[in-house]
Formats: sequence, structure tokens, C-alpha cells
Amino acid sequence: MIDIHTHILPGVDDGAANWNDAMNMARAAVAEGITTIIATPHHANGRYTNTASGVVEHVSHMNEQFKVMGVPLTIRSGQEIRLHRDLLDAWFRKELLPLAESRYVLIELPSSSIPKELVELIHELNIMQLKPIIAHPERNAEIVRYPDRLAQLIEVGAYAQVTTHSLLGGFGRQIEKTAWLLCRRGLIHIVSSDAHHVERRGFRLREAYEVIRKRMGQPWEKYFLNNAQCIIEDLPFESKPEEEPFSEGIMQRIRSYFR
Repeated sequence: MIDIHTHILPGVDDGAANWNDAMNMARAAVAEGITTIIATPHHANGRYTNTASGVVEHVSHMNEQFKVMGVPLTIRSGQEIRLHRDLLDAWFRKELLPLAESRYVLIELPSSSIPKELVELIHELNIMQLKPIIAHPERNAEIVRYPDRLAQLIEVGAYAQVTTHSLLGGFGRQIEKTAWLLCRRGLIHIVSSDAHHVERRGFRLREAYEVIRKRMGQPWEKYFLNNAQCIIEDLPFESKPEEEPFSEGIMQRIRSYFR
């Protein structure tokens, strides 16, 4: 498995606090069957600044250490870039990173709303041959209230990533319901952990894929798995399954029928 959104780099944001935390996260990832992780430290969110050169240096050091220690895990570089007015200029100043040297870029929205300039930014990024992925839209209050707002962003050229903990109820019932609604409507392209710490917020990636298979069907599980690989290989995302995702109500009726 591939996890495209994590906070495993030690001491750079609110993820792994030190090397010991990072190693514990790495071991937990390997135990789940994760082979590749994209490190996406927070950048330009008003609290943390992790520019491209620093992230690349951290990632290189971590991969060297894993090789020496025999940890079968590869770290790739990235950032979770908070939407800000200077974003395009920062890109041309080479302060920003795509995911794993691809054309995909992970963008974080404010938690309460969708800034008006986002549509224009998506358009500009597309012109630059970049593919913006909106991080955890299910945790944005405006999208929770108006899911069609995410559909509008996707129509103009964005993609979306849901968090494992949202699907599994870790952020509360309302966010869980929104996460599954967005998945069933075909508005989600990627599943990833947003892991910060083994105990406080681990990966749970395997668990999330198992629940997706049960609730939505194996084609959708495969779709999400393959899209993560597409980011690593810098390929277009796969076409969505023709098979409609199972809703919880349908699944309950199927289970009742076979009892």
C-alpha cells in the first residue's frame, strides 16, 4: 500500500516529534503493509513553514537511515500546502513541492470555509500542468454543510483525498457521514491516513480499505489503491468503477437477506 499524506518527518510540525516517534510510525506502517509513504509536512499554515529544500533534505536523511537499519519503507517528498495568496509565487520561487515529484499537489483548505480564490487557483494550477488534490475535504465545515461545493471544485479541475480516520469515525459521526457520502458520490479520488503519531493518530490504512471493500465493493477499493500508485508514477487517475458503490442501507438489506 501507498500512503500519500503523512506527517512522519521528525520535529518539523505537529506530527512525529522526534526520531523515535518517526521510527515507531515507520514500523507501524510496515506492519500494516505500507511500502511507500509521502511525507507531507504542513507548510504556510500560519504555524509551520517547511520549504521544499528542507523537506527534501529531511526525506533523504530518513531514507538513508532506513536503509542502514533495514526498514523496508520508502519515503517520498511532498508538502501539505495551506491555501494562501502567495501560493503561485511561492511555486515559482521553488519553495513548494508536488507529491513524489509528480504533477499532483496537496492543498489544505481552512477548516471553516472555501476561500473564493480557490476556483481561480485551481484553474491557474491546471494551466501550469499541475493537479491539485484537496486534503480531507470532509473536515471542511462548508463542504460538510454543502457537499455540492466539492463537486463544483472537482468540475473545474481539482481532486480530493479522504482521511482514513474520517471513514472510521475518528473525527466524530458528522464527519464520518460526510466522508462516506463524498465517497459514494464519486467525489473522492484518494484515501490516505494523514498520520501524525502511532497512538494519537496512526495510519489505519488497511482497516479503511477493508471497510471500503465491504461498504462500496472491491472495484472501489482497487480504484483508490491504484490511484495512490498513479501519484507515485505520475500517471492520470483511473476511471471510476462503472459499478455503483453500495450504500450502507443496501448492504444492510443484503446482509438481512442472507441471514
